[in-house]
Amino acid sequence: MPHAIRIHAAGGPENLVWEAVDVVPPAPGEARVRHVAVGLNFIDVYHRTGLYPLPLPSGIGLEGAGVVEAVGEGVSEVAVGDRVAYAGGPVGAYAQVRNLPAHRLLVLPSGIAFETAAAMMLQGLTAAYLLRRTYAVRAGDAVLIHAAAGGVGLIACQWAKALGATVIGTVGSAAKAALASAHGCDHVINYSEENFTARVREITGGEGVAVVYDGVGKDTFTGSLDCLRPLGTMVSYGNASGPVPPLDLLLLSQKGSLFVTRPTLMHYTARRADLEALGSELFAQVAAGLRIEVQQTYALADAAQAHRDLEARRTTGSSILVP
Repeated sequence: MPHAIRIHAAGGPENLVWEAVDVVPPAPGEARVRHVAVGLNFIDVYHRTGLYPLPLPSGIGLEGAGVVEAVGEGVSEVAVGDRVAYAGGPVGAYAQVRNLPAHRLLVLPSGIAFETAAAMMLQGLTAAYLLRRTYAVRAGDAVLIHAAAGGVGLIACQWAKALGATVIGTVGSAAKAALASAHGCDHVINYSEENFTARVREITGGEGVAVVYDGVGKDTFTGSLDCLRPLGTMVSYGNASGPVPPLDLLLLSQKGSLFVTRPTLMHYTARRADLEALGSELFAQVAAGLRIEVQQTYALADAAQAHRDLEARRTTGSSILVP
């Protein structure tokens, strides 16, 4: 019988349970995928802890890559034997085998390995919508990317650089600074040693950046607003340090008529056409040389240790779980 990681109560990594599951034949509109690799993302931590509550008991995980084993009635998006990948839900990717809506699957180009796909889909599609839809980065823009050595960060830095932006990234150590520099960052700020707000103003000659991409949350939000030029855009897409506190909207006008948004991948890919468009842009970037760095690999049964390392910020780049 196949196994999966399940959670029966919100809490710490120890609440991730490896157990046998029954996988029924795919329903109409569904496909059954046998995973070769599964992605690890910080949103998985939010689901496990209950910050983003799930109906319990539940599976966990939003990203995977594998082979289609069976399809339900009416499926036209994929066929048995297709190499596929997905990101964004429904939850349950921490599994050897699972059924999921076929319209959420993208067929993988032959040149992209399963491990690369599992490491890049959620983070890469996130970078795609952030850079191409939420705020469309243009040549000459100065942009600030927090957690530049993380999974989204390494992809976003390379992509923003390819678009012609001046890329400023923040990191928490010298090793992460070197990694960010090797992936497109023109200027790397180690926030454990420097005030990132003051340094951004210095780098931009006092003007500020066009956009801040912030997956850190509470610890960086206020300082990020002070990094923006007038009419700049603050994109808060994650809460690695905790949720952002309530915001007084008057502050936005005082700081330069700023724009603030809290986007999610699920909304940007809700329509099949949008998912396919962003996927095509991501696959094209990878084909053009965008590097996906799989820095950590864990057995799927060891997901608890993977979560501990992720929360302790011991990881860089992308991490995958192997069934």
